[in-house]
Amino acid sequence: MNGVASTTKQYILDEFLPGENPANLTDSTPLISGGILDSLATLRLVAFLEERYHITFEPHEIATDRINTIADIAKLVESKRS
Repeated sequence: MNGVASTTKQYILDEFLPGENPANLTDSTPLISGGILDSLATLRLVAFLEERYHITFEPHEIATDRINTIADIAKLVESKRS
C-alpha cells in the first residue's frame, strides 16, 4: 500500500470507522457504494485530501466512480500531484 493509500485508510478508520478492524478495510473496499461514506463524509474526506496533499479537486473528479475505493483515491491523488 502506498503512502496516499495508507494515509487515506487511516483517516477513514479514525473518522468514520472507529473501532473497526483495519483488516476489514482494504484498497478495494467500496466506500461510497458500500455505505461507509455518505455525501458529508465524502466531502470531509475530499477536504482532508486537498489540505494534506496541497491539491484541488474539480467537481467532476470526485464522482463516485472515481473515488469509491482507497485504490481509486490514491490513483487520483497521485495524478493530481504529478
